[in-house]
Amino acid sequence: MDYVTELTEKGKAAKQAARKLATMSTALKNQALMAMAAALEAKQAAIIAANCKDIERAEANGMPKPLVDRLLLNKARIQGMAEGLRQVAALPDPIGETIGGWLRPNGLAINKIRVPLGVIGIIYEARPNVTVDAAGLCLKAGNAVILRGGSEAIESNKAVTTIISEAAQAVGVPAGAIALVETTDRQAVTTMLKLNQYLDVIIPRGGAGLIRTVVENSTVPVIETGTGVCHTFVDATADLGMAQDIAFNAKVSRPGVCNAMETLLVHEVVAAQFLPDMLARYHQAGVDLRGCEQTQKYHNAVKPATEEDWAAEFHDLILAVKVVPGLEAAIEHIAAYSTKHSEAIITRDYENAKRFQQEVDAAVVYVNASTRFTDGFEFGFGAEIGISTQKLHARGPMGLPELTSIKYVINGNGQIRN
Repeated sequence: MDYVTELTEKGKAAKQAARKLATMSTALKNQALMAMAAALEAKQAAIIAANCKDIERAEANGMPKPLVDRLLLNKARIQGMAEGLRQVAALPDPIGETIGGWLRPNGLAINKIRVPLGVIGIIYEARPNVTVDAAGLCLKAGNAVILRGGSEAIESNKAVTTIISEAAQAVGVPAGAIALVETTDRQAVTTMLKLNQYLDVIIPRGGAGLIRTVVENSTVPVIETGTGVCHTFVDATADLGMAQDIAFNAKVSRPGVCNAMETLLVHEVVAAQFLPDMLARYHQAGVDLRGCEQTQKYHNAVKPATEEDWAAEFHDLILAVKVVPGLEAAIEHIAAYSTKHSEAIITRDYENAKRFQQEVDAAVVYVNASTRFTDGFEFGFGAEIGISTQKLHARGPMGLPELTSIKYVINGNGQIRN
């Protein structure tokens, strides 16, 4: 089947499924989510076998280790995906929720309620867990979903989609509600971006290049997720032990994800006390260090940072480090280079913490915590559809409410307009 035919057929099926999903009971949606979770666990051997094919191909093609890690599925990660579906099932159903209501002087009763978006297209890269997160959240919010993952994860995505869609259909979810674009032809993305007849919205989830391509070329409305050039600022009053643990976690725990720290900013007052041990710890963990002239004095492994380094989302064990004169300079640096994803300050000064949270323009702003918590699961959303760094419709980790629109439902008793 050519990709145009595939997308057209799946688009038609999704559109039909979306009409049924819009009025599906919460109980049935939750039953489907629980069945999907159970099926993932029961068939994890098949998923891991498919994933091994993707991993072998990725390694043979020289994919960097942090990106291979994003692609990897093992027993623990599959169980995490299943647990995410169960958490989504446990969340309140947003569909039909009354957001507001009022009575007009003419007697019209106006209510504003949540309704599904319809058919959502998700375009993403080598993270097969997104397949499950997106399908589960879309289903609970009454939306059909067409998934287009990266070619690097094609075998994993096909296995996972088959398992969860069959489990959902077995309890009454209509066919076509969860669909995967199986062609790896890149032209399929171009076609998908013009599929206005069937898609109500597209959400890109991946690197800057993918997001830019979708935003610049789509005629379907886009909810833009963002890249993560995330910063941590160690203030003059910081608990330096806490700061070291947070800064290490933010970079090293999973360097290939978008909520990993890419630049560490350090107040000059504590630089001599903080940076020697911090840089040594990074160096021992294999981090490629790039810093300003002052930073280079504290460890011989620090390379000179370039202008490009301050703006880079490395997706790797690479870190840019800069010593700054104070809070004002840290905020200015973040304003210049941030992608408005996640930013953190480590401080014991209440006023500095308050000012940082007020003045830093980002979807998520932390005081004394790692940026790695910017995640739908960690926020209690069960999963996330992505992390939006735009300001229209949704911002930050997107859960169930962000996958809805609104409808005004009005009751009258014969009113006519003069």
